[in-house]
Amino acid sequence: MQTSPPDTDAVCYGLLALCRAGFEKEVASELDRFAGRLGMNGFVRAREGQAFVVFESVEPLLWSDLAPHCDWFSLVFARQLVPWFARVDDLPERDRATPLVEAARAAGHRFSDALLETPDTDDAKQQSGFCRRFTPHLREALTRAGLFRPKSKTLPELHVLFPDAKTAWLGATIPGHAAPWPMGIPRLRMPREAASRSTLKLAEAIFGMLTEEERSVHMRAGLRAVDLGAAPGGWTWQLAHRGLHVTAIDNGPMAEPVMATGMVEHLRADGFTWRPQRAVDWLVCDMVEQPSRIASLMAEWVATGRCRRAIFNLKLPMKRRFDALEQCRSLIHKRVVQAGPYDLRIKHLYHDREEVTAYLTLKR
Repeated sequence: MQTSPPDTDAVCYGLLALCRAGFEKEVASELDRFAGRLGMNGFVRAREGQAFVVFESVEPLLWSDLAPHCDWFSLVFARQLVPWFARVDDLPERDRATPLVEAARAAGHRFSDALLETPDTDDAKQQSGFCRRFTPHLREALTRAGLFRPKSKTLPELHVLFPDAKTAWLGATIPGHAAPWPMGIPRLRMPREAASRSTLKLAEAIFGMLTEEERSVHMRAGLRAVDLGAAPGGWTWQLAHRGLHVTAIDNGPMAEPVMATGMVEHLRADGFTWRPQRAVDWLVCDMVEQPSRIASLMAEWVATGRCRRAIFNLKLPMKRRFDALEQCRSLIHKRVVQAGPYDLRIKHLYHDREEVTAYLTLKR
């Protein structure tokens, strides 16, 4: 078990990133590049199918230097990004709390919260029930040790990752920097009226990729949106349900419950060639097409002012995910930068499969 001495500034030993199983290679590439930009010397440990990747530093790092850079949006393919300070092996079945509290004490932190997580694999998720039951016990043990102050808004949050019953990785994040859901997995309910499960992708994007202020100001009732490739209407329903007036562009039919909202105009047209007569507030797009074509189309809409904001999916080829994503970034940059500074956020969301979701807008 690695820990920091209690009489020094809190240190950490690397980075821990959670992801969808099968995307460890992409996370490893991102994590290696990310660490390089921060001047970290070390190596990546990634095993296919384990749903998490570890960067191990060759020397201790000051947590206060590293943590501010570790927002969960720092990596596209990571659902959670945590500076880790200890790994505890051979946890005793009857008293897991004691060695975890000892490791937390040695780290030199006090904590405002304790979040217990598992990798998103069938084997690891068997620990999820234990995590729910064990969380209050760990918080109580941290309180007795003088390490837990839940009312604090400035103390770091403790993350404990259980890849199996006997192993735990411990890390700490700045409040507000971690994913808004444990393990980066939202608990969203499928709406009965929505046309398809794809509606959950847009719901997750709205909650996870926009700030509370952005949702309040820019996703309010009465605004106008366009959904390219809308049929059968999963994304259209999500917008209409929020009170937006939606123009749904697709040669295919829309589901009756979507049209029954009274907020949707359906136009049978080609999503790549149709253009609005006046600018709209939102453009959304979940068309199944080459990612470079979608990226170029979205960039053109935003750069020309046809829409103020866009949320769209990029379907990545399985064997070239990272390269295809970099190509899309480049295409968007070359087109949109001509119109001014812009904000591009890209994330591999929980409800995404072989695609990533992007948010694009010009900075006003």
